[in-house]
Amino acid sequence: MGVSKDGQPVPPGLLKVLDGTVDLHCHSGPSPFPRRINHVEASYDAARIGLRALLVKSHHHNTVMDLLAMGPWLKEAPTPVYGGVALNSEVGGINPSAVAMSLRMGGRCVWAPTVSARQHIEHHSHEHGFPTSGLDLLESEVSVFDDSGSVSAQTEQVVEVVADASALLTGGHLDAESMKALFTVAVAKGVRRLLVQHPDFIVGASDGDIEELLRMGAYVEHEIAMYHPGVPKPGWPIEQLVRWIERVGPERTTIGSDLGQQGNPLPVDGYIYIVQRLLDHGVSEKDVRRMIAGNPAYLLGLEDSPS
Repeated sequence: MGVSKDGQPVPPGLLKVLDGTVDLHCHSGPSPFPRRINHVEASYDAARIGLRALLVKSHHHNTVMDLLAMGPWLKEAPTPVYGGVALNSEVGGINPSAVAMSLRMGGRCVWAPTVSARQHIEHHSHEHGFPTSGLDLLESEVSVFDDSGSVSAQTEQVVEVVADASALLTGGHLDAESMKALFTVAVAKGVRRLLVQHPDFIVGASDGDIEELLRMGAYVEHEIAMYHPGVPKPGWPIEQLVRWIERVGPERTTIGSDLGQQGNPLPVDGYIYIVQRLLDHGVSEKDVRRMIAGNPAYLLGLEDSPS
């Protein structure tokens, strides 16, 4: 029987629902932001509840290189771990070369600008609670547009590399209009795996924006960290997540942990908490499994179609 980090046993029925979960938003280290666990530790911890896979994310560097360096230890680890690259200023922004290196060396995901997106910079200048590194990383704003206001040639090249690799493209922390412009080009270039992350945090997408993005084929991810009582902010009620699931539908919803930071619950304990809460609020086991296992497995390229 699996256990939570406080040593409490996880009921067999809950373990059955959790088995095969794929976390597309694990913040294990290394990172300039303080992390509670590294990628190897995250793999072993994930086995507590039978996670199928982890996608590890850094805002600042290509995590594929982390995984290759940790290869001797990950080879023996129980849970497969995948990486990718976020297009922030630390990797040169919208950098086709950085994307090609990441994906062609085994990466599965490209995140559009997160900490370098204008939307993030403006939000972070007024709100507190987002992690900081304590280092001056000389960050600068990154846009998917060129000086004329069109989607840049570099962005189109990035999208082509993503399409060729059948990889996952997320909207990062872009504002909704920038994300829609990016995804429009992505669909035209043949990208099949598109993900909008935390639409109500930083991104600020409206209902109309979400409807447009869904019509493009995008999935919508919600983060456990935003609903977990062990994370100070934003501290949203579970009813908000349930309403999102009802609005979008479990067929196009995923749930990622967004955990691994120092001081926060471990990703596994986040899943134990949030899945039980969703079940308690009437979300069916079938729908929960679609959101934590079937949909993310497809987006990560582990399956040819969601189930």
